[in-house]
Amino acid sequence: MKIFSSKGRTFMAAALASVMFSASVAEACTGITLTAEDGDVVRARTMEFNVDLDASVILVPRGTQRTGETPDGKTGLGWDAKYASIGANPMGLPYLVDGVNEKGLSMGLFYFAQAAEYQPYKPEEAGKTMASWQLGSYILDNFATVDEVKAALSDIVVAPVIFKQFNMVLPVHFVVTDASGETIVIEYVGGTLQVSDNPLGTFTNNPPFDWHMTNLQNYVNLGVDNVPPQKLGDVTIEGLGQGTGLLGMPGDFTSPSRFVRAAIYSHGVEASASGNDAIFQAFHILNNFDIPRGVAREEEKDEHGNTVSDYTQWTSAVDTANKRFFFRTYENSDIRFVDLMKQDLDASGIKTWTMDGYETAHELGAPE
Repeated sequence: MKIFSSKGRTFMAAALASVMFSASVAEACTGITLTAEDGDVVRARTMEFNVDLDASVILVPRGTQRTGETPDGKTGLGWDAKYASIGANPMGLPYLVDGVNEKGLSMGLFYFAQAAEYQPYKPEEAGKTMASWQLGSYILDNFATVDEVKAALSDIVVAPVIFKQFNMVLPVHFVVTDASGETIVIEYVGGTLQVSDNPLGTFTNNPPFDWHMTNLQNYVNLGVDNVPPQKLGDVTIEGLGQGTGLLGMPGDFTSPSRFVRAAIYSHGVEASASGNDAIFQAFHILNNFDIPRGVAREEEKDEHGNTVSDYTQWTSAVDTANKRFFFRTYENSDIRFVDLMKQDLDASGIKTWTMDGYETAHELGAPE
């Protein structure tokens, strides 16, 4: 693990916690990374939340002007996008929560409610400051490789800025993968930036990433190969069908359990021949993490009488070699994609494609 720490800073954890926990916790996203036999790297994830994120697919062209937000409304870090990128945005915002840029660098933003504590804000540092939800786009706009990201992160401040749409400080962490397959996790814990190498390419939510890696040691007995029959005295005990190597694998929707399953599935599947094959392999794996609306919910209803329930709003996959963003949604399981390199990367403004729409069943054998 490599850690970059801010010096001379303190953090008012209680103040941030009171803002974060004023909203319902919603955190069930799952991420994986696959490498095909031809070397192409695919990063994929599910997006779960308990309110409609109204996401679209957007193209952010080169030269897009950005300004970081600060807790006191001062002008934050300014930059122009060096690289074009494509991916999903929330609620009509010009920022990506998942996507890939023209150099094959990809990024995913994940919820991190119980652990996120951002760097403390100083007004004199406004010019190097941004909000948490802006960091992902900052990375895609400016860098081509994970090494470049690592080198730059210590020069910026990610501060506790209120996300107006939710009236809270948005607690998130990030997974970043480049076209070579190198992957890191970016987290702000205890007011300090932590950057961790992620050799498995697996990612979920709380607790921090290093805890998940340690927790895998509790499942060292699991494997994709069936276990051999066991002898109890004179009796031979055989397994009941396929899958005996995974007996005891956690099957619930909590973040630790999903991390374990995602790590096993993504490294247990047969290798795909190409990046295109790996895209569809990723969707097959993530089928196992779909959350139907209503099965993962709070016991108490909200102030309006509504059930607070996480569900899989969309699943996406990025082809880092061909710079394509694939997705399907809760209402439409057809897989759609946009090829970044077929777009105008120097367009005059952001281009948007809707993710809306309902799938249809196609009848076979109907009388003519």
